[in-house]
Amino acid sequence: MTTPALLPLSGRRIPPLNLGPPSFPHHRATLRLSEKFILLLILSAFITLCFGAFFFLPDSSKHKRFDLGLEDVLIPHVDASKGAKNPGVFLIHGPDEHRHREEEERLRNKIRADHEKALEEAKEKLKKSREEIRAEIQTEKNKVVQEMKTKEKKPLPPVPIPNLIGINGGDPEDNDIRKKREKIKEMMKHAWDNYRIYGWGHNELRPIARKGHSTNIFGSSQMGATIVDALDTLYIMGLHDEFRDGQKWIEDTLDFSVNSEVSVFEVNIRFIGGLLAAYYLSGEEIFKIKAVQLAEKLLPAFNTPTGIPWAMVNLKSGVGRNWGWASAGSSILAEFGTLHMEFVHLSYLTGDPVYYKKVMHIRKLLQKMDRPNGLYPNYLNPRTGRWGQYHTSVGGLGDSFYEYLLKAWLMSDKTDHEARKMYDDAIEAIEKHLIKKSRGGLTFIGEWKNGHLEKKMGHLACFAGGMFALGADGSRMDKAGHYLELGAEIARTCHESYDRTALKLGPESFKFDGAVEAVAVRQAEKYYILRPEVIETYWYLWRFTHDPRYRQWGWEAALAIEKYCRVSGGFSGVKDVYSSTPTHDDVQQSFFLAETLKYLYLLFSSDDLLPLDHWVFNTEAHPLPVLHLANTTLSGNPAVR
Repeated sequence: MTTPALLPLSGRRIPPLNLGPPSFPHHRATLRLSEKFILLLILSAFITLCFGAFFFLPDSSKHKRFDLGLEDVLIPHVDASKGAKNPGVFLIHGPDEHRHREEEERLRNKIRADHEKALEEAKEKLKKSREEIRAEIQTEKNKVVQEMKTKEKKPLPPVPIPNLIGINGGDPEDNDIRKKREKIKEMMKHAWDNYRIYGWGHNELRPIARKGHSTNIFGSSQMGATIVDALDTLYIMGLHDEFRDGQKWIEDTLDFSVNSEVSVFEVNIRFIGGLLAAYYLSGEEIFKIKAVQLAEKLLPAFNTPTGIPWAMVNLKSGVGRNWGWASAGSSILAEFGTLHMEFVHLSYLTGDPVYYKKVMHIRKLLQKMDRPNGLYPNYLNPRTGRWGQYHTSVGGLGDSFYEYLLKAWLMSDKTDHEARKMYDDAIEAIEKHLIKKSRGGLTFIGEWKNGHLEKKMGHLACFAGGMFALGADGSRMDKAGHYLELGAEIARTCHESYDRTALKLGPESFKFDGAVEAVAVRQAEKYYILRPEVIETYWYLWRFTHDPRYRQWGWEAALAIEKYCRVSGGFSGVKDVYSSTPTHDDVQQSFFLAETLKYLYLLFSSDDLLPLDHWVFNTEAHPLPVLHLANTTLSGNPAVR
């Protein structure tokens, strides 16, 4: 799932600007400041000149020597007990004064010689033509780049790879199902090939304008989000030529040393998750190396008073901040709570516990906090460690936090009992306060806002049907059947939200007020942007029940996407699913290739392709293998302690 928390920056509140002319007193104050500034410049120039004269002119015993305290820097650390200014620094006095002066004189001569050498080199450079100077600069730049690449390709320590089962195959026995699976593969080819032609290297594609597209979650750089996000889908579909094209681009072009501010959450689930999955599936070392390089760039985001990471971080400077629209400068539950799977795998592959410690610190902090009605609010201030607005949702802003509690338990081969307890506690509170049944008998998940329930469910919350089914086994008080049934009821509700539109595609969110059930009311909620969550739930329910209705519902959705979203240059979202003549939004989202088409392909595959007892899918549908953590040395592992 991709959180909708990433609202356009235009939604920020900007204080009104005073556009009138400056008043006369303000203008005069400016003049006085300018005069003072000029005097300060003259004074600083004079001081610089004096200092330069002292530093570079020959010393004379007739002149008084100024003590600049340089001995703390220049004299070797010999004895800290002789009255040095700083501990560990040896100062020379008395009979050794002469030797001390000789040492200073030697250093001055060296500095003077270096200065003269630099001046001579500069004079020589100026004698060369502009083209020669440019060529030399480019040669130096190429040398630095090559050194950086050599450093980046330094191999990571070898670790035992988990037993990987079901990374290819999955051919269904039924001929009709096989044809449907081939159709999904053809849709993937259409999406990829057009991106390859019109948007290669860009983050996403505008299939109607036939050019690249990006959003603020990826910053200002073209990082090939679609390439990284689609790799594992290409691999499991057997599109190996396309996979190799993507691999070559990543090896030759993908660079995270850019001055770009990105969403920590989005690049973690799409890039780190996608690269790790590609590594496990293919065994190609470059994917692991790139994942670790990016992870290192994200670590500064955790430099907050509480250890709760910022929403965004600049990949070059490491400076982080939160979304301007988030409650009181808060971080978002679904963002800082959706790092665990990827970071545990990073520690597993590198042997560096720093990633594991970061996410475990978040967990420990959340465990200590009070939760209103047992619910986790969506906002947490990273400076104060206090909740922001009391808004709880299993859709946007909250969704994948709960998903990752369950999947942390599954990924640990069901040994992370702490994560399972947190999941069970959270689901019990959600079922008590948020899950209701409409007058028409549809089970839905509302949102808790400031003490009351809003009877609205988002498309993003439709993933929960699959989550309840996935977590049924191992639930408390032998309630596996109950949660499997609850998942099926959520799947039915979300199917109704599709079936009650003109296009048979679901809206972004839908209400349950009075006579209105599973229908969007506001125009701003009627769009479909190629989202995967409903199809994701169909797939999980199919795997656990083999009820043919889920394949039927999935095929209905695939046909609707093919009919209304396919254009000559790829696939596009639509702005109104209730209009029989929809307008396209002209964006082919990267998650369409990573999630929507992958889940459809798996829905029409046999269960031996990526079996769920060996693989756990991150929230961007990137499969990561189950880890037997008792056999690892991750810091904090109870088995190790």
